[in-house]
Amino acid sequence: MPFNRPYTTGNEIGYASEARLARHLSGDGQFTKRCHIWIEERTGCAKALLTHSCTSALDLAALLLDIKSGDEVILPSYTFVSTANAFVLRGAVPVFVDIRADTLNLDERLVEAAITSRTRAIVPVHYAGVSCEMGSIIEIAERHNLKIVEDAAQGIMASYKGRALGALGDLGSFSFHETKNIISGEGGSLLVNDPELVQRAEIMREKGTDRGRFFRGEVDKYTWQDVGSSFLPNEITAAFLWAQLEHAERITAGRLANWNRYDEMLAPLEQRGVLRRPIVPPECQHNGHLYYVLLQSDADRSRVLSELKQHGIGATFHYVPLHSSPAGLRFGRTHGELSVTTALSERLVRLPMWFDLSEAQQQRVCDALRAILLS
Repeated sequence: MPFNRPYTTGNEIGYASEARLARHLSGDGQFTKRCHIWIEERTGCAKALLTHSCTSALDLAALLLDIKSGDEVILPSYTFVSTANAFVLRGAVPVFVDIRADTLNLDERLVEAAITSRTRAIVPVHYAGVSCEMGSIIEIAERHNLKIVEDAAQGIMASYKGRALGALGDLGSFSFHETKNIISGEGGSLLVNDPELVQRAEIMREKGTDRGRFFRGEVDKYTWQDVGSSFLPNEITAAFLWAQLEHAERITAGRLANWNRYDEMLAPLEQRGVLRRPIVPPECQHNGHLYYVLLQSDADRSRVLSELKQHGIGATFHYVPLHSSPAGLRFGRTHGELSVTTALSERLVRLPMWFDLSEAQQQRVCDALRAILLS
């Protein structure tokens, strides 16, 4: 049983053929526009812009905020490398802050003490599609005149107090990588929530030109206006994504059903004290992106993963904390001891999760995990 199995709705190839027949295969064709409108209407962001990946969206966000050498950006160490890389590429220093023990998200109580005169932005990462405590983070950012860039790579169709993830900060980002809920193989989107940044974001995404304004008839020619690069995905990618977005409600409902089934099946093991299930605060509506368990502190995770593999089950760990990596030590610095990050990262096991995972498959996973942990 694999860890992930990409789901297709059945319309992906047909829409790709439509794009081919329309003879528009480069970026910003009809399918890209449909995706932009869907994201804008679903999240309430001022402007959505498809990108090659969530990594590209974060790169564009750092460029858009004029992040420069010597600037500092606050983020959790427990995240994917792209969260830090986007700002390191601009010369900034990632300042790693510990995570909360319940959600594994950036601990908002530690953020303000990490701010210095060089801090430019806070980058909350919504782990497993469960929101960070955005109310507190927004208050801190406003108090210190800082920007917020949401890494909502795992957060599409999830919300905080009824507001869509990715649309709470100044900028946000989604991932459509094949391991995510809504996919296009590779792909992502920048969500621009500050209206004052919309025009510049469009220019930077189009290699620093005002090409978008030209095609809308707002100028009679386009030319180089600002720094930028090519962040546009091709129209085949957008066509594939549109086939997914059309079914986003159904896909999310299916994943939540699987998540809830895991949660019910594993409750007895939590009661036995051999693992901890995920915790979702009441103000957070998650999207069933992934299901993980935290083993006891004295458990041998490598043994557990190895024995699950022997049962034919593709469970896995997750991030190696960035502050302990060679590049993290070289480019970043820590604020505090990050003891929660270190401890929980070594205990976490992700279980197989995809849209049409069956109840029988989930039962098989839970039975194997039970046998291993109680042996």
